[in-house]
Amino acid sequence: MLTFSTFTVFSQSLSRPNAWKKFKKELTFQMGTAAFLGDLGGRDRKGTDFSPADLDLKSMRQAITVGYRYRFSKNIFWYSSINYLRLYGDDKFTNDKFRNNRNLNFKSNVFEVLTRFEFGISSLKLNGTYSVKKSLAKSRLKKPFELIGFVGIGTFYFNPKGEDPNTGKYIALRPLHTEGQGLAGGPKQYSNFSVCIPVGVALRTILDKYWSVGLELNYRFTITDYLDDVSTTYYNKAQLDANYGTQSGIMADKNLGLIDGATLPNADGTGSQRGDKNLDSYMSIQVTVGRFFPPKRGRTRLRSKF
Repeated sequence: MLTFSTFTVFSQSLSRPNAWKKFKKELTFQMGTAAFLGDLGGRDRKGTDFSPADLDLKSMRQAITVGYRYRFSKNIFWYSSINYLRLYGDDKFTNDKFRNNRNLNFKSNVFEVLTRFEFGISSLKLNGTYSVKKSLAKSRLKKPFELIGFVGIGTFYFNPKGEDPNTGKYIALRPLHTEGQGLAGGPKQYSNFSVCIPVGVALRTILDKYWSVGLELNYRFTITDYLDDVSTTYYNKAQLDANYGTQSGIMADKNLGLIDGATLPNADGTGSQRGDKNLDSYMSIQVTVGRFFPPKRGRTRLRSKF
């Protein structure tokens, strides 16, 4: 009876026009899983960059977020967060014969800072809360919810590592220049820092004046094609060995030998395809717990509905 009465009072307070002012400041904690969408790994078919259709469930790893949300109005928010994600991709998980034969893999810790604007649809105002006979029963089941869409910008650090086929240890790939970065005809060296554009949706329920829970899908477009250290074409192994050591040649080409000439130069002398030039992306799905900091009594005046 006490629990029902408490929620009834809470529901009545949310029916007021300015109820959203009680939820202006919120600290959030999120935990879930992250997935890489790029050159390595993927489904049993030709890769489809940017598309969740190429999502490989076996390669999903953890994602953790701490964030702060500020509400400008009932349905407009600003949100910033610090995120840790682990990204992983491995050609052994796909039965596509070309990617499986390539036999490359990577893992990377990603440290990310994001800021974004959010636009929501809210049910903070509960209709009919004051109806004695009917609405009290409804209020027990109908808790306020918010459906939020967002877009923003962020920066992140990544450091791809690949598994040495001889030792099984993971080795940082960027210092090995695996696609001939810095050599004649090779691409420029890539940076460990890049920019992303987060786009997504979130659904949450407000439990009481202090707590909320929800679920968020966050998709990031990036401006780098080297999250997995794979982008363009194979480079001459002899030159990699001569300039960057034998480890460079080993990690650049670990093909299984199932497709003749797969990593040899094309007839025109250009390097065979190792990846594609589409930019990498990644996504996360996380459960969210929010903690509100309601204003002290008397600082926010809520207008009565009567």
